Amino acid sequence: MTVNELRSKYIEFFKSKGHVEISGKSLIPNNDPTVLFTTAGMQPLVPYLLGEPHPSGTRLTDYQKCVRTGDIDSVGDPAHLTFFEMLGNWSLGAYFKQESIAYSYEFLTDPKYLGIPSEKLSVTVFEGENANGTEIPRDDEAASRWEEMGIPRERIYFMPREDNWWGPAGQTGPCGPDTEIFYDTGKPKCGPDCKPGCHCGKFVEIWNNVFMQYNKDAEGHYTPLARKCVDTGMGAERTVAMLNGQATVYDTDVFVPIINKIEELSGKKYGTDEKTDRSFRVIADHVRTATFILGDPQAVTPSNVGAGYILRRIIRRAVRDGRKLGLDGTFLTAPAAVVIEEYKNAYPELEEHKDFIFKEIENEEKKFLNTLKKGEAEFEKLLPNLQKNPQKIIPGRVAFRLYDTFGFPIELTQEMAEENGMKVDVEGFKEAEKKHQELSRDTSGQQFKGGLIDHSEITTKYHTATHLLQQALVNVLGPQVAQKGSNITSERMRFDFSFERAMTKEEIKKVEDIVNEQIAKDLPVTMEVMDLEAAKKSGARALFGEKYDKQVSVYTIGDFSKEVCGGPHVQHTGLIGHFHIVKEQSSSAGVRRIRAVID
Repeated sequence: MTVNELRSKYIEFFKSKGHVEISGKSLIPNNDPTVLFTTAGMQPLVPYLLGEPHPSGTRLTDYQKCVRTGDIDSVGDPAHLTFFEMLGNWSLGAYFKQESIAYSYEFLTDPKYLGIPSEKLSVTVFEGENANGTEIPRDDEAASRWEEMGIPRERIYFMPREDNWWGPAGQTGPCGPDTEIFYDTGKPKCGPDCKPGCHCGKFVEIWNNVFMQYNKDAEGHYTPLARKCVDTGMGAERTVAMLNGQATVYDTDVFVPIINKIEELSGKKYGTDEKTDRSFRVIADHVRTATFILGDPQAVTPSNVGAGYILRRIIRRAVRDGRKLGLDGTFLTAPAAVVIEEYKNAYPELEEHKDFIFKEIENEEKKFLNTLKKGEAEFEKLLPNLQKNPQKIIPGRVAFRLYDTFGFPIELTQEMAEENGMKVDVEGFKEAEKKHQELSRDTSGQQFKGGLIDHSEITTKYHTATHLLQQALVNVLGPQVAQKGSNITSERMRFDFSFERAMTKEEIKKVEDIVNEQIAKDLPVTMEVMDLEAAKKSGARALFGEKYDKQVSVYTIGDFSKEVCGGPHVQHTGLIGHFHIVKEQSSSAGVRRIRAVID
């Protein structure tokens, strides 16, 4: 089976069960400062899982592009990826455990769809616990339903919270137990305690159904929800590898053409030895991820902060592994072209942004190659003093400075040290890196605390204020103004928009005054569901580059603003408070950025 086939079968199946196919969203989350990338299919749907009405109804399905970089250093082994596709289906109060489990079992075992023998499946369910004085019972309902479907009790495992519980998204809100579905690869058990969740490779998780049935309050108490939701997720690449009996995700159809192109460029053969294979996998994964990030309608570009830093790191790791395969100079646009060709039907935005993708990748490759030259020169400069050390060891802090200041990878420092009869204190390097990461984590923890994801009162006010701000900017600067993105925390809002020059003090004051006028008028905020074309004809503004479903929510603020949006919003503008623009600055070429606060 191919990834394209799995994607089509999945969507076809859930549409046959009354689900509406909705569009996957941007890889760059809008109004969610808690993460740099979209990390799961449910992430764009959090507002609807938390109670917002979805314009497409209560039964939904889609495929979503995702990026996770928490295990980036493990990429290169047979299993880890930074970019992947998540297939998902949702019930927003339409059905619960009985139907959800039945749908999953049918899709997995029906010969029309995946045709997996039932005896190959095992499942885990929540074992129950006492949570802060609240007794949460074990999920006997899910276990019994699996048994009814044909999974015997001995292949149903009760597991604790860390294995079978989701949420809430913030400190409070909807959450609940989940049931995870595992495929038995046929490998022997690694020991008497081997069961789903064991990392020996016998059991592979292929699907997760989350049952949001509780609300967690600020005191940590759990109460049953009146409106229960289901959120599911299936990783496309991992499932295809499992169905085909392939040893790794890199043997699937989406990676083979990319690896073939790297073979052609390098003259090396994949599958000859583990060290070379690791470099092939790093390049294949990272070029695919970089292509999707740069091909996104809300693309970031390589930089030293946030998502741009992750993108820079991904491209540079691919270049570094290219050097290990003997690839000098720029080479990544060739495998990037293969990625675009493979995915352009499912993700047409890649073809649309092809030239931009190639330009940014090649520019970053050139910058990194220049950085490597500088790092090599700095190493040569330090060498005479380093060689005075009778132990012939390069201190870890020196190696980390080369890495942190010059972007010079530790592996290259080790290679050059070896050429000069020296070794690197790798443990000292790791310690210096750990201290740096802890400092960065503390900083980003401050930067990203709070956020729209918890639907707090203050972030809801900020979100509504972005509508007023955009219309005020159009009124003052002209119709060429279009939103390019926004970021909201509980302390401030950030709003990016297209405009070629800096705003004058007078323009900033005028925009601020217009927003405060609309707040003072206490305008009503109303929502109407309509199809996308009707929304556009009615004059509703839509976010630049965003993908929309056929049915959309249109929020109207008095006679001032009309916009396609997913919420949440205050009911009338008088609830917002006083709006103040703190700063107006350049964000990137042709894009300005406003930072504002509400008093």
